[in-house]
Amino acid sequence: MADIAKLVEELSKLTVMEAAELSKALEEEWGVSAAAAVAVAGPAAAGGGEAAEEQTEFDVILTGDGGKKIQVIKEVRAITALGLTDAKALVEGAPKPIKEGVNKAEAEEIKAKIEAAGGTVELK
Repeated sequence: MADIAKLVEELSKLTVMEAAELSKALEEEWGVSAAAAVAVAGPAAAGGGEAAEEQTEFDVILTGDGGKKIQVIKEVRAITALGLTDAKALVEGAPKPIKEGVNKAEAEEIKAKIEAAGGTVELK
């Protein structure tokens, strides 16, 4: 097997024209296209970049009532417009989503309101 470090060193010394000639010679020798390799590698590299981008939609998950069930139920009702029975069931059944697919600002606002009422919230 060739010494990879030596190959990298030698390839780094090539001019742009020499690199283009090398690319063409390899395409002919191996019967492949460098454009196809870039097309395959391009989306894979872009996919990794998207994972690093900031999340735009969040699920607000109620994880607990913090011992202040009544205040948290009131806040859940105000946020979701659920009836008393449904809001109570949601709070007692935590962890449960309060709202799903909301933007960051709304998710942070909901989190602040629930935490002010005494509950605990997780954003996913």
